[in-house]
Parts: sequence; C-alpha cells; structure tokens
Amino acid sequence: MMKSKSYKKKVKRIIEYSTDKTKWRSRKEEDVPIDVMDRPSVYHATVVIFLEFFAWGLLTSPSITVLAETFPENTFLMNGIIQGIKGFLSFLSAPLIGALSDVWGRKSFLLLTVFFTCVPIPLLRFNPWWFFACLSISGTFSVTFSIVFAYVADCTDKSDRSHAYGLVSATFAASLITSPALGAYLGTVYSDSVVVALATAIALLDMLFILVCVPESLPERLRPVSWGKSIPWEKADPFSSLRKVGNDPMVLLLCITIFLSYLPEAGQYSCIFLYLQHTIGFNQQEVAIYIAVVGFLSVIVQTLVLTLLIKTLGLKHTICLALTFQILQLIWYGLSTQFW
Repeated sequence: MMKSKSYKKKVKRIIEYSTDKTKWRSRKEEDVPIDVMDRPSVYHATVVIFLEFFAWGLLTSPSITVLAETFPENTFLMNGIIQGIKGFLSFLSAPLIGALSDVWGRKSFLLLTVFFTCVPIPLLRFNPWWFFACLSISGTFSVTFSIVFAYVADCTDKSDRSHAYGLVSATFAASLITSPALGAYLGTVYSDSVVVALATAIALLDMLFILVCVPESLPERLRPVSWGKSIPWEKADPFSSLRKVGNDPMVLLLCITIFLSYLPEAGQYSCIFLYLQHTIGFNQQEVAIYIAVVGFLSVIVQTLVLTLLIKTLGLKHTICLALTFQILQLIWYGLSTQFW
C-alpha cells in the first residue's frame, strides 16, 4: 500500500513536470547543490544561436559575390532553388529530429544541427559548387532553432517562456548587427579567405561550447522511452500536423495567418541581400550597414517594443499591427528602385 502511494506521488510529480519542467527533481538531486553553470538555462541557448548565426553573418558579402560569379546569368533563380531545397528538407526533417531529441536529449542534437549547418562554410573558398550543393543538403539538419526552442521550453516556466523565446530571437538579430559589416571590412582589407577562416573558427567554437559548457536540459528519466513508451510515427511525420489543422477553426485560422505571413518573408530573406546589391546598387559595406540597422531595430522590438505592445494592445491587435507594417515594408521593397 505504501509502495502504491509512493508510486502515485512520483507519477504526480512527473505530470507536474510536464507542464513546468523546471520544478521536478529527485530528492537525491535536491540535496546536492547545483552549480549555476551546470544548470541548463536560456543563456546557453542564446550563446549557441549567436555563434552559429554570427559565423554565417560574416559570409554575407563573400557568399553574394561567389553566387554571382558562379551563376552569372541565373543568379536569382539559383539562389531561389538552393534556398528552396534547403527549406523543403528542413520541413521534412524537423519533426523527426524533434522527436528523436525527446529520446536522446537536446545536447546531442544541438551539436548535430550546428555541425551540419556549418559544414558548408569552409567549402566557400575551396569549391563554390560543393559549397552550394552542401548548403542545399544541409537543410536536412539545419533546424537549430527547433532544438533551441525545445531546450528553452525544458528549462523555463510557462509564464517566462514567451519572454525567453523573444530573447532567443533578439540574440539571432544581435548576431547580425556586426557580423556582416565585420565580414565586409575584413574581406576588403585582407581577403575573403580570411573571412571564411574566421567563420569556420567561430563555428568550431560553437561546437566546442556545446560539448564542454552546455548541460543536458532533458534528463534521461524524463524521456518517454524511459517510461517504456515508443515514439509514434505521427510525431515524426511532417504532414501529420497539417492533417490535424482543420479540426480546430482557431488553429486553422492561426496557421493560415502564419503561412501567409511567412511566405513573403521567406522570399524576402532568401534574396534581399542579393537584390540590394545587384538591383538597387548597394555595395558590400552598405549591405552590411543595412543589416546592422535592421538587426539593431529587431533587438529593440523583440526585447522592449513587443512586450509593451502586448500589454497595451493585447495579442490580437499586436498581430494586426505587425502584419500591417509587414505589408507596408514589402510594398516599399517592391516599388523602390533608388538607394535612398
């Protein structure tokens, strides 16, 4: 009888953990003080994101130059094909990688996604064709954001989660404030080979940081497999969620809103730097300055303005306001032909 009560109590604590993953620890763990650096936190996730996208930000100018030199007649078309293949592969693999991270933990998949995302970097100077081929295929594992958000969810309260996600997004923007400008400057003063070498070194530093400093956020005893459960195929199927969308009108409406919002954004992000340089006439330094300004404004919005708007206007009106500004921005990009 006592064993049954103890078992029920333990199960209850595990269920509580599923809604707040920061509260449940075994009695043995509660008696042992944990060093702050050994405890998973949002800051571990932000460092991983910052280093990865800082490395890629350095390559903004060199990659545009190499793309234009490799495909001089079909620059925009090939850019779209490369980004399209990468995005489609990410769509197919993201649910499976997320499900497997529930089995084997977040840390190993953080390392895996960062490694495969950054593998193409050194190829930029050795062989452009291999660089673009690997860049396309790397989409299979280029889902660092998905694993990072899962990591953040593991180590934050429900009430703090939206703020933590905003911090991760702001860190991504912050990584782009200085890296393109630094890459353009180093490429002008030294050479693009120096920029690629630095980006490769930062990518290696990111992997070393994950190996040495990032603690696992999902203990083995709290993974479904440890309870004797298997991972269902539905969880790894990228189309299963799409089939369930129509069951709830509210979810369907939100999905349509997100799809229609992200569709033009994805097109903009995939070719904006190329468009600015080859159509509007920006040089490398001006593209870098543009990215820095946009990144700085994004950090301000993600950390300060967004929180203020949600508190003042509410979620629905904040979304409507953001979509209005997005429409104006895209119209401005589409009609503009001059530098100013």
